[in-house]
Amino acid sequence: MREIKLSGLDMNLYLDTLDNGLEVIMLPYTNKKNYFVSYATKYGSEITKFIPVGEKKEIKVPDGIAHFLEHKMFEQEDGVDPFTFFSESGTGSNASTSFDYTQYICYGTKNFDENLRYLLNFVNKPYYTDENVEKEKGIIAEELKMYDDIAEFKLEMKIRENLYHSHPRRIDIGGSIPEIMTITKEDLYTCYNSFYSPNNMFVLVVGNFDVDKTMEIIREVVGPIKNRGEAIISEVEEKEKIRLGFEEYSYPINVPKLGVGIKVNSSKLDMDKLHKDLYLTMITTLLFGSSSLFRERVRNKKILNNFYTEWESINKYHSFYIMASSDNPKELLDEIENEINGKSFDEESFNRMKKVWIANEVKMIDDIDSTVHNLFDDLLKYNEVITNKIDVIRNLDYNTMIDVFNDLDFNNKSVVIMRNIETI
Repeated sequence: MREIKLSGLDMNLYLDTLDNGLEVIMLPYTNKKNYFVSYATKYGSEITKFIPVGEKKEIKVPDGIAHFLEHKMFEQEDGVDPFTFFSESGTGSNASTSFDYTQYICYGTKNFDENLRYLLNFVNKPYYTDENVEKEKGIIAEELKMYDDIAEFKLEMKIRENLYHSHPRRIDIGGSIPEIMTITKEDLYTCYNSFYSPNNMFVLVVGNFDVDKTMEIIREVVGPIKNRGEAIISEVEEKEKIRLGFEEYSYPINVPKLGVGIKVNSSKLDMDKLHKDLYLTMITTLLFGSSSLFRERVRNKKILNNFYTEWESINKYHSFYIMASSDNPKELLDEIENEINGKSFDEESFNRMKKVWIANEVKMIDDIDSTVHNLFDDLLKYNEVITNKIDVIRNLDYNTMIDVFNDLDFNNKSVVIMRNIETI
């Protein structure tokens, strides 16, 4: 087991890897009563074409199968519902599927050993039958219909569809009703055996727990499970230019919504992924962050109701999303384009933002939920916890940021305006 000090923080991270490849990441707290455990696989909805472990031929599984599989993990052969188990032990539990991961979590203040053991056990005991798979299809179909009624979700999916030509991130994580209706128990076992192997998974534990005892439980429960090998994931070629530049979309809403997706070819940048992420985030924070001149200006003009931004990366691209509500979306769009073309940031603002980021890193470590999110994000993006992130932020360079901005095409964008059907 390795012990690593988090730079700039009075915390020690403990790392270990079992013989079967399972990664274990532990961050103990002595001044907290609660804990959080995540048992995760690096398998999400974007993996639909692959060569299964032990096979030679590529297969295509139905869209949404990773999310479907997550649902079915909560139906155990012994009839015990994991949600019921955790509830009776006074512990919260949940699961989630994203584009690139699936995780199962439990969190609470008591019965840590018992709950950790149960979490690890039930995730390693899939139970799929023709009957329970058919039953789940109706449940998930209703869930997909529910998301169809959420304007923000529809806006994001429209942007994704117009931003990407072929990448699976243009497809709903839950898939579509026609696709999920084709899922079989054999499909689920194929995906489970290919991606729920210890060498493709990790356990993240944060909070009040004993490091040695926790490691002992993990070795006892997961140690005997065989490393089944690695599935070969098919690469998806994605074009650099966006698929569709503009779309006006009708939806029953009172206030119009604006969505902007910007796709940049970050492979042009001669730096590691962490630095790419930090410089790109710095650019958009200075342009569109809560304390930016842009936000102040559009608020004063009363053309902004709410505003949300997010970065994601796939292969050689980084994509930036803006989603907003505005009574005048076209005027807001003009302001966004003017801000990008005006490149209105300076070195003083850059240095001030670095200090804010460092302060947030220090502040975040005192909150277990925020810390879990931070560590989990590192593991998914970089396949490791970045233990010197404060030092990296401190050493970011203003002129390098300017070069990053100048090297990339921030006008390679797709715009979606959502209005009530009666106003179009």
